[in-house]
Amino acid sequence: MNITLRQLRYFVALCETGNFGRAAESMHVSQPALSVQIRELEGQTGTQLVERQPRAIVLTSAGHDMLRHARKVLAEVGDLEHSARWQRGLGGRLNFGVIPTVAPYLLPVALPMLRDAHPGLELGVREARTERLLDDLAEGRLDAVVLAVPTGEEGLIATPVFEDRFVLATAKGQQAQVAGREETLRPAQLDPDRLLLLEEGHCLSDQALEVCALTRTQTRLDLGASSLGTLCGLVSEGFGVTLLPEISLPTELNAARGLSALRFAGNEPRRTIGVVRRASSRDDGWFSDLADLIGQAGARLLADARAILPAEAA
Repeated sequence: MNITLRQLRYFVALCETGNFGRAAESMHVSQPALSVQIRELEGQTGTQLVERQPRAIVLTSAGHDMLRHARKVLAEVGDLEHSARWQRGLGGRLNFGVIPTVAPYLLPVALPMLRDAHPGLELGVREARTERLLDDLAEGRLDAVVLAVPTGEEGLIATPVFEDRFVLATAKGQQAQVAGREETLRPAQLDPDRLLLLEEGHCLSDQALEVCALTRTQTRLDLGASSLGTLCGLVSEGFGVTLLPEISLPTELNAARGLSALRFAGNEPRRTIGVVRRASSRDDGWFSDLADLIGQAGARLLADARAILPAEAA
């Protein structure tokens, strides 16, 4: 058996696009050339991998197995390339992803720091939800991701870089109505009929429900909002309340002038933000450098937030 990396790359592209024409376009080859490589791969394995239909392809059972193995092989090849490139810390090209409830606040601080510390570094940055980022990380499309940890996934190494507390966002003038006395404010006291959440699939929504001891079915409003900015705009108009990560405070309070924020009493709910890589990828200094820099950017954001809304010692 003599399976080539080209065949595997073409096969993965075909599976991801679902169509020979789109796959060929994504790989910058002609459709017949890609089709030949797929047939040769099927010949090498001795089995049909895809069912060819007029407008799309359908993976066979063997095709699904091949896709899983192909992604793993290509990810490991990528790790070998990165290991050779990153012998002295960050260099060459770095592809990393950030979840949407961190990216708008962290990236404007972290990217200039990365550029200044590593002028020759080429960056590819992706903002996506946790599930998609972890898939892209596992399959080698990303080198590292920044998200809430632990992930619960095997085969990954996570370095926690900062703790991000949650605060309660309300409309100005409604603090007393929403929470009573601020010093007694607890997440479980919140009215589920007034709690606004991001659409399902955002880990921040799951975390908010957990700290408030609620399920999504207990909340009255299903907005399908995809950004904290949308929620903050609604809250500022008195439409409800929401939980905000501390790092978002300077941005969101400035954007929504009718917005106010309160801290919870006692042990404030929080999330841990970490930088994650595959266990199979070597850290020749690049990952430690990245984690340190993300931690510094997070510390700067937290300092700015606590200058606006002072916090008790952690």
